[in-house]
Amino acid sequence: MNKTNSMRLLDGRRIAYQAFAFDPDIHSGPGVASALGVPVGEVFKTLVVLRERGRPILAVIPSDRELDLKRMAVAAREKRVRMATQREAEAKTGLLVGGISALALLDKGFDVFLDSSAQQFDEIFVSAGQRGLNLKLRVPDFVAVTGSIAGNLTAGRVAE
Repeated sequence: MNKTNSMRLLDGRRIAYQAFAFDPDIHSGPGVASALGVPVGEVFKTLVVLRERGRPILAVIPSDRELDLKRMAVAAREKRVRMATQREAEAKTGLLVGGISALALLDKGFDVFLDSSAQQFDEIFVSAGQRGLNLKLRVPDFVAVTGSIAGNLTAGRVAE
């Protein structure tokens, strides 16, 4: 397995993680959780959210939940925000949807928000910066590295 920028970053900061590969054609959180044999609530996805003005946001939420844009706006202290389209997300991050990672984008001007549900876990799974590869790391380590802000960002569960 080749090292991603996310892995090199964590290695450089001596932060422990485990890498897990899965079929890159799997594009759903429940599918990733099933492939990894872990509870779906521990697999987090990274969504690109746009403000009316200013830096884009990376919202890191459980993969089986939907982002609530009103809650996201409140957490970001904005009047309103909107989801980036797939094209906008890929253009702003330089990564393919399904492989967008807050760890790979630390110096790219994004504000990172982590759903507060992550605090119930010791470790979570997040993208390693490419499709088909996730990293498991401790929640406090993820928060420390990304400088993420905790918030109640989700509404209901994603319909399957």
